[in-house]
Amino acid sequence: MFDFIKDFILIFLYTILDVLPILVLILFFQLIILKQPIPHLKRVILGGFYVVIGLALFLMGLEKALFPIGKIMASQLSDPLFIGANGSELTNWANYYWIYIFAALIGFATTIAEPSLIAVALKAGEVSAGTISPWGLRITVAIGVAMALALGTFRIVTGTPLYIYILVGYVIVIIQTIFAPKQLIALAYDSGGVTTSTVTVPIVAALGLGLSSAVPGRNPAIDGFGLIAFASLFPIITVLGYAQIMELKTRFTNIKTTKQ
Repeated sequence: MFDFIKDFILIFLYTILDVLPILVLILFFQLIILKQPIPHLKRVILGGFYVVIGLALFLMGLEKALFPIGKIMASQLSDPLFIGANGSELTNWANYYWIYIFAALIGFATTIAEPSLIAVALKAGEVSAGTISPWGLRITVAIGVAMALALGTFRIVTGTPLYIYILVGYVIVIIQTIFAPKQLIALAYDSGGVTTSTVTVPIVAALGLGLSSAVPGRNPAIDGFGLIAFASLFPIITVLGYAQIMELKTRFTNIKTTKQ
């Protein structure tokens, strides 16, 4: 218990130092540039305290739970006894299919629960007057992240260069951008960014580091990172693809209605 309190106090102090530049910047613009008093000062102070406490607890949760869980799951799913492989078979990508399945499922689940994506999806539904379904957007993005993590773990197991996947992915995005409905392009690009946030990033990073530590011949410093890049890229592809499919569906319906 004493160690827990000690760790929390240290993380709390570091969190205050991290938040301090933001606080100074806001106070400078409010008091010096705008020359206006801070509205609802007591509420702002209380809210700021809640933010610091929340961030400290979240960071501690990452250190004590999420990072260890990600590494443990990766090491267990890639354990030679579990996959039934030994020797040269340990580098055979086909033996790690449970890793690909787990990565896809955890990517889908964490994305559905991602607060940043939920906020963007709700706002997209509001500004589009219901044309964009918040749940539809969340599921589409989650499918993209699931595909991304499955492919990203495959890259770690095989040891293939990261830049090849990223280059091919962005070529696909550029081609899709040319043909996708213009009103959804910006939303698709934002969907890739908001996906990699508070819930997804810690587990994804821990999964990549754990897997690269467990697979023979892989270096965590070189192969362990890159999953987050996949998780940022593939939601753009899936959202643009969804937009293109819906546009084609609308055109087909209009043509069918006109013929009737």
